Amino acid sequence: MTGVFTFYLGAFYESNQADLEPFFRFHPWLYLFLIPAISMRLWSDERKSGTIELLMTLPVSITDTVVAKYLAAWSFTAIALSLTFPMWITVNYLGNPDNTVVLASYIGSLIMAGGFLAIGSCISALTKSQVISFVISVVICFMFILSGFPMVLDLFESWAPQAVVDAVASFSFLTHFTSIKKGVIDIRDLIYFAALITFWLYVNIIIIENKKAD
Repeated sequence: MTGVFTFYLGAFYESNQADLEPFFRFHPWLYLFLIPAISMRLWSDERKSGTIELLMTLPVSITDTVVAKYLAAWSFTAIALSLTFPMWITVNYLGNPDNTVVLASYIGSLIMAGGFLAIGSCISALTKSQVISFVISVVICFMFILSGFPMVLDLFESWAPQAVVDAVASFSFLTHFTSIKKGVIDIRDLIYFAALITFWLYVNIIIIENKKAD
């Protein structure tokens, strides 16, 4: 799928440039469906099968359990992303790309995947249905992408002050990932993703604690 996005939809050959910008350009949209598909089973499956009660009896805190599940899923995503490294090697064979930019893009992509995953994990804890978890996660993640979409920002610019437009854009995955894949890892982008992940995991923990109380 990444090959289709990169070489055909991304017009890799037509650009006549040896870089992976076309590859990373579609990552937010790829993750929009891929990550919820990974995260939808994290807690929904536990609740449906009844094994969540067993988890709650183990001598491990809920926080540790939530974080461990999250890190396991994130590690799986990291492994999947690492399987695309041959594309990086191929681009270096074809030309002389800016490898610093490529490395920053990979880091940004992994961090962004962590943001998607935190949302998906939280939503998965809300329902026993994997399908419902998937759909709600996709909708919420889409909203986080959409807030940085040029058409949406243009709509806000037509009536809202620039400060409001900037605030809306600051909530978007697109805004922060676009900045990172230019090769500039800004501390503000890292803070955004760290805060996003922390918030959704915190809500995830609260949901599981409430389920335990029930």
